[in-house]
Amino acid sequence: MSFSRFEQYWPFYLSQHSKPATRMWHAVGMTSALLFILTAIWTMNGWYLLLAPGTAYPLAWFSHFVIEGNKPSAYGHPLWLLRAELRMYRFMLSGKMDEELRRVSEEIELL
Repeated sequence: MSFSRFEQYWPFYLSQHSKPATRMWHAVGMTSALLFILTAIWTMNGWYLLLAPGTAYPLAWFSHFVIEGNKPSAYGHPLWLLRAELRMYRFMLSGKMDEELRRVSEEIELL
């Protein structure tokens, strides 16, 4: 798929994370990655930075292959992927993920 703006990519990203369990595994991965990054800063030990993607990616990929039944969308737009991942994480932590899913679904229906 070809996207020219992040706001076009965002609904596609959400469609690839349609199941709550998929999003939960992504949140677990993001939380562990952030904890490793904070640990690296706290201990001044850069080796912890290697563990951040080393835990986040396997958990996310597991959720895609086993739960969602699709392939991770990490290839075409890596910076948009990170931005979308952080946005989804923020919506999940704030309890507004369902609201965002409804908003995006309604927006797509209007097109």
